[in-house]
Amino acid sequence: MNQLEQLRQYTTVVADTGNFQAMKAFAPHDATTNPSLILKAVQDAAYRPLLERAVHEHRGKGVGDIIDRLLVAFGLEILQLIPGRVSTETDARLSFDTRGTVDKGRALIALYQAAGIPRERILIKIASTWEGIRAAEVLEREGIHCNMTLLFGMPQAIACADAGVQLISPFVGRIYDWYRKSTGQQCAGADDPGVQSVRRIYNYYRKFGYRTEVMGASFRNTSQITELAGCDLLTISPELLQQLRDADAPLARKLSVESAQAEVLEKLALDENSFRLTMNDDPMATEKLAEGIRGFCADTVKLEQMIRALQ
Repeated sequence: MNQLEQLRQYTTVVADTGNFQAMKAFAPHDATTNPSLILKAVQDAAYRPLLERAVHEHRGKGVGDIIDRLLVAFGLEILQLIPGRVSTETDARLSFDTRGTVDKGRALIALYQAAGIPRERILIKIASTWEGIRAAEVLEREGIHCNMTLLFGMPQAIACADAGVQLISPFVGRIYDWYRKSTGQQCAGADDPGVQSVRRIYNYYRKFGYRTEVMGASFRNTSQITELAGCDLLTISPELLQQLRDADAPLARKLSVESAQAEVLEKLALDENSFRLTMNDDPMATEKLAEGIRGFCADTVKLEQMIRALQ
């Protein structure tokens, strides 16, 4: 078997793309999108009709509403190609607005349900700020499942699990980027700080029996992926999926419930004050969270500009 086939034995493979053709080629179980991926997709002639149709059919609506409908339009197309769930992201400008995020999550689910899609097939993506986690806690109680994104450290992971969220997406590659820039070193394999972060989170969750799923995200190379074989899910770009398909070296399972339960770990409790203080003590997590929110906000603004140009 190639490495992609071997990986599927241990881990649910998720496509990290807005490219429908790539999804057909790699047959992932789930798929994830974000504002940057959607912005990239609608600049492709193959997908621009989705943008034009969203603007045409909802011309009297506000720009924000049209973006919601565009995101859902992509989600609906993706759901025809996969058996599992699609993740649709809330507006990053709501990252510090609990009520606004709750309202946006409800609105996105309502659009999917109006199209006949059960909420079990949708994950609402929310930035892992304290406010975002509180919003996810509310949505989860309503049966609206969430994917907590832009997650860079244990405080975020613990707060998400305590809030009962469905899934988290710790960002491997962006952690790696920060340490490479900060130290000048290029760690690989098990020494990769992004890999180590996800391993710690996975072991903590499985040690203490949390139901929250762990989905490693934001990969820079296949070594980061193979070192996390056994993680609940991994969301992978088409380029790296192809590299895994082209490789046939043996791929061993690295994470498991059994190995996690053998770890010696202390269970931690975080309130808002300790969450914010612990995050503040981690310059990597603080900087990458802020940078990620800024980036998604900027790409949302670009989408708005494209929509206004078509109105």
